[in-house]
Order: sequence, then structure tokens, then C-alpha cells
Amino acid sequence: MKIALLSLGLLAATTCSNPFNSGSKAITGMQLDTAKWNAMHEQYKEQALFHRRFKHKDVDSLIQVHQGNKLFQVSQIGKSVEGRAIYELEYGKGDKKVMLWSQMHGDEPTATMALFDIFNFLEGKGDGYDSIRNLLHDKLNLHFIPMLNPDGAERYMRRNAQSIDLNRDARAGQTVEGALLRSRAKAVNPRYGFNLHDQNIYYNVPGTKNPVSISLLAPAFNTERDINDIREGAMQIIVGMNGILQKYIPDAVAKYDDTYTPRGFGDNFQSWDASTVLIESGGLKGDPEKQKIRKLNFIIILNALIQIAEGSYEQYDAKGYEEIPFNASQLHDVMIRGLEFGSDSISLKSDIAIRRGETTVDRDYFIRGRVEDIGDLQESYGYDEVQADGMKFIIGKIAPQPVDSLKNITKEMAYDLLKKGYMGVQVKGLAAGQANSLHNLPIHVFAGNSFATTPVIDLGGTANFYIGDKAGNLKYAILNGYLIDLSKPLSEIPELKNRVQ
Repeated sequence: MKIALLSLGLLAATTCSNPFNSGSKAITGMQLDTAKWNAMHEQYKEQALFHRRFKHKDVDSLIQVHQGNKLFQVSQIGKSVEGRAIYELEYGKGDKKVMLWSQMHGDEPTATMALFDIFNFLEGKGDGYDSIRNLLHDKLNLHFIPMLNPDGAERYMRRNAQSIDLNRDARAGQTVEGALLRSRAKAVNPRYGFNLHDQNIYYNVPGTKNPVSISLLAPAFNTERDINDIREGAMQIIVGMNGILQKYIPDAVAKYDDTYTPRGFGDNFQSWDASTVLIESGGLKGDPEKQKIRKLNFIIILNALIQIAEGSYEQYDAKGYEEIPFNASQLHDVMIRGLEFGSDSISLKSDIAIRRGETTVDRDYFIRGRVEDIGDLQESYGYDEVQADGMKFIIGKIAPQPVDSLKNITKEMAYDLLKKGYMGVQVKGLAAGQANSLHNLPIHVFAGNSFATTPVIDLGGTANFYIGDKAGNLKYAILNGYLIDLSKPLSEIPELKNRVQ
């Protein structure tokens, strides 16, 4: 469904009739074009948050800054299991109450970054957007909880310090964090809610290789998934969000599973008469730290707040929500199609799917590539794909000469070795603290006497091998689950997240 959106020079209020329902009242609409949204976000992006593994102390220090500016009413509404402060920031004196909560899963921080960008915007002035701020301040009463699970964020893990999923604690309220969100919902009694999450990067738009960059949902409030005025309002808000997102990420938006979850907060907020929107930040190629998706969160959340303040989201036909497809789960990091990799006695030509798993190290991480699936995978897709007809599996080798120091291995040296068929190099003189250290070299670095490359393609096994032609010429390296086209210059090699073995 195409929505008639207003594209304005700076910002103007205008009146338009509802394009879908004849005879409806006139609705005021405010809309910025994409260039102005981009410039706005660039101006107000919180520079202190630039990767996914920030800590509670980073959020705490930023909140103190906003508290000092006195535009927000900042309250410490409670503490986590391990005693970390949980804050709520209140903005605006309007009648329409809105609650927004983020990072109830500690490893889902994208929207948290976007909320701080919104805080910066709300504190701005004299930039041509004061009419937006006045609108939001006068019409809305906003309640932001930017980090509900600080203990999980500290470890970059989903659950809280007691290993409980907070998003499955809405009914029982067994955790201090879950009980806190329940109590704030009761005290605020919001008319609108925004439940802000990250989903895994392997969801795709059905029938396409497009990763789902943003997934949306108007959660069900009962098993039958009925639609009342409250849920319909959430659907209308989502239709407006999708209209904007299609300008940025066409065919990369989907709906999250709408099965009723009686333990879930989104489902319960919907049943507590708050039109609730779930936003799930997914994947986008070339955006490992989700900075582009962060901007999309900033835009769709802020625009939704504008439309709630105006009441202009009511212009959208909720039927447009049904046209958004549900997530599929057919995506992998690398898809290799038609590779020959059987044994000498039994030939095999098949498809191979590879995924990379992250292991957190403080504020950084390393990855481990593994073979996720083998077989007829025509309906599966990859962020990167190789059509390997006429090519074969080739085992990687270890460099014949060790090096004396890690600092002696440059990227140029490592890439030269990789192109010659060497996937690993031994380092003899590792300094104290260098064992298990992280690196981004295009080769495996190991300290022991040996390093195991992939001898055979094995389900769940390592992903360290070459793809070459029948004459044995190397075409691609699969290094720790990364696809490296050996014909490309070093400057085009992806950023690697490896660890000294």
C-alpha cells in the first residue's frame, strides 16, 4: 500500500483529508523528507555510543548529562538484581501518555542508541524543528526507560543476572526488573507503548535474499488475535512506519510472529489498553554495529511520536498492516551453491550454508564460523553467495615458517599468505597478554604447535577452507566463516573479527 505522505521544505503544518476513508475528519500531518531526516540524525546522533557493547556506566553518565539540562525529569525508578540503577526520563506535559522501554534483553542495544539520539534532538533548539518539539511537549507525556536490563547489558547477554528472560516475566513479575516495568505501566497508565528489541540477523523477507532490517508487530492481546480499537491503533502506527522505511530499505521490512504470548510484555501492554508497537532491529549488510539501523529507529520512533501527537496516524488503513509479510528464517552469512566436496571414493556436489557466532570480550568480540547446513538449499540465502558449479573444496595449509612476533604480521603479509593457500600462521614469541587477543588479520594466528583447518565439510564443523577450480587454482577462501574473494584487493576484504588461538 502506498501512503500519501507530505514532503515539506523545512517543516509545516497542513491539513489533508484521510485518503482511505471517505467522510472522515480532516487530519493535520507533519512530514520531513528523507534528506532532512538524515541531516537531523547526523546532527543529534549521540557520539558516545558507537558500538553495540556499551555498558551501564556509559548510559548512566549520559543520563546525568540530560538530567543536568533539566528538560527531562529524570528518576531512578529502581535497581537491577546486581544493584545497577534503572532510570526513567519523562518529557512533555500533554495528555497522551506514551511509554518506551529498551534493552530488556541486554544484548539488544540498537534502539537504546536511538533513544539517546532522540533525547539530544528534544534538547535542541533554533534549528528549524522547534515546532516539532513544541508539539511533542504540549501534546505528549513521554516516559522513556532506555536500559531495563543493565546486568544483561554488562555481559552482553539476553537474560538478566538471574538467567530469566524479562520479556517472559510480564505475567508473574518474579524479577525485580520485570516487576519494575509492570509497576511503572500501572502508575503511568500509558495510551501508547513502544517495546524496543533486536532480532537475529538471519531473518529474511519471504521469497527473497533480503535481510529483514526492521521487523514490526502489533502484539496480540488474546489467543484468538482479535483486533480491537487499541490493537488497530498500533497497526495504523506501523503502517505509517512502513511507509517511511520503504523509502530507506525497500523490501526489507517484515512482521514479527504474532502468536499470543501471555508472559510477554508487548502482549500484556496491548491488553492493558496501550496501543503497543514492537520494533525489532534486524540485519543489514555492511552494518555490523547497526548504526544505519539505529538511524532508522530514530526516524520511525520520532515520526510515530509526531503522528501520535497530531492524531495523524489515524489516516492509515490498518489493512496495510496485513500486507506486510511475516519474517522468514532462511538467511545465512555465506551460501555456497553446488560445490564438489565428496571423498575420493564417494563424490558429492551440494550446497553449504555457513553462519558466524559472536563471543563477547568486554566491549569487543570475536567470531567463530561454522557449517550450519548441507544439502539442497535452494530456498536458503546468504548475505554473501558463491555459485560454485565447476569448483571444488580445497584444504587450507599452515604457513611453513613461524613468525617471532604478532606485530610482525601485517595485513599485507597475511593476505599474501592466504592467497597462496595458507590459512594459519604460528607465532612463537607471543608477549604476555597476547594469547587469546583479538585481531583483524585475514589469516588465523595460533600460538601452539598446530592449528586445525577444515579437513572435511562437516555439519557444525569449522569453516576454514578454500574453493578452487578443477586445476586447483584458488578462487575463494572461507576463513572463519567469512567469504574472501581472492581476486579482490586487500582494501575490499571485509573487516574480520578473529582471535589468537
